[in-house]
Amino acid sequence: MELKYGSTSFALDLPPERLAGVIVPCLPPTAESPENLINTALDACQSAISLFKPAEKVLIVTSDITRYTGSEVYLPLLVERLNRQGIADRDIEILIALGIHRKQTDHEHQKILGPLYGRIRVTDHECDDSAHLVLLGTTTNGIRVSINRKAVEADHLILTGTIGFHYFAGFGGGRKSVLPGIASRQACMASHFAVLNPGGGSGKNPLATTGNLEGNPVHQAMVEGCAMAAPDFILNTVLAPDKRIMAVFAGDWREAHQAGCRFYSERFAFPLREKAALVIASCGGFPKDINLIQAHKSMEYASQAICEGGVLILLAECRDGFGNSTFFNWFRHKRLDDFEAALREHYEINGQTAYSLLQKARRFRVVLVSHFPAQQVREMGMLPAATLDEAMALATGILPADWRAYLMPEAGSVLPTGPLYGKNVA
Repeated sequence: MELKYGSTSFALDLPPERLAGVIVPCLPPTAESPENLINTALDACQSAISLFKPAEKVLIVTSDITRYTGSEVYLPLLVERLNRQGIADRDIEILIALGIHRKQTDHEHQKILGPLYGRIRVTDHECDDSAHLVLLGTTTNGIRVSINRKAVEADHLILTGTIGFHYFAGFGGGRKSVLPGIASRQACMASHFAVLNPGGGSGKNPLATTGNLEGNPVHQAMVEGCAMAAPDFILNTVLAPDKRIMAVFAGDWREAHQAGCRFYSERFAFPLREKAALVIASCGGFPKDINLIQAHKSMEYASQAICEGGVLILLAECRDGFGNSTFFNWFRHKRLDDFEAALREHYEINGQTAYSLLQKARRFRVVLVSHFPAQQVREMGMLPAATLDEAMALATGILPADWRAYLMPEAGSVLPTGPLYGKNVA
């Protein structure tokens, strides 16, 4: 089997007696073209679009380069609908929902917009630019929601993106385009801080977990923030592991998102009868392994299939490094209790991801195949390897003699689950 790594791959030849199984989504073939799926979804939004009037300003929010969504396919079709309604190109703007991520390059804008690049104005959200943020209100748990002024001043707001699992918001897509997508840094941090239980040392809220929306405090904060922005509608894709658009959900920002989450969980959860001593996981190649923050999603899902004390081999090139300049600094905290205390004292989203990574590095032996210097990998509590062969040699030196392994060729797209999974999904 070939396991993707950046823009290349590693070959793995595992003896049959060592293979516990291959964990992949259960995806029936899709006969419809992406264009047909998108147009059918937009048909459901036509009643909302029919209210748009010529010369009104329309803002379309879409994801940055770290989250491929199929935007180069659906944005032109969406703009075409707006043009047919009498909205001119000059009255349409695309805002990249960076959250706290870095700005995009011109080349990245071109990849996101496809044939619209150079035709429709595109800007990056800036979470620290107070002059371009507007306070909308405060959520029930005290989060002051400030978002990009363009979204507030536009006559119409459309949210686009993709639906997938999120390790503590339950699912991506939908409301996340507003909070954290186009919110202030303070609002982003506060919404994610809801992942922690009240009170020092009490750890993470058990409802703030992958695939769960019911009672999830992070999801609830995002929903309240999105409601303040009052988007006209959303258009969210569901992607197969090969990035093919396999479904599109559009319409009311709550209902369409929930329908997409149900669809996704039915196809991308993989029930297991038992866990294994070894899991070999690829994020799925670039851009899913563009940086360590993004690769952590694959680590989180893969960890669900490992026995306590087992080994995880993660293939994550991380050509863009950590994904944020503050991420690595958090690993100065070596004890989990010290780490949690520091996180509560000065919460950062990157710190939350780093804390989650270290938790897994303490529960399992994690062998990271990446471009990071070996010493940096060790500082994060993991074992470094330059190749899959080297990683396998390290792992087999740790594992019991009767070890068996699960393979996860698209670990960022599938969630290993137990028999009770789905009780609180969407």
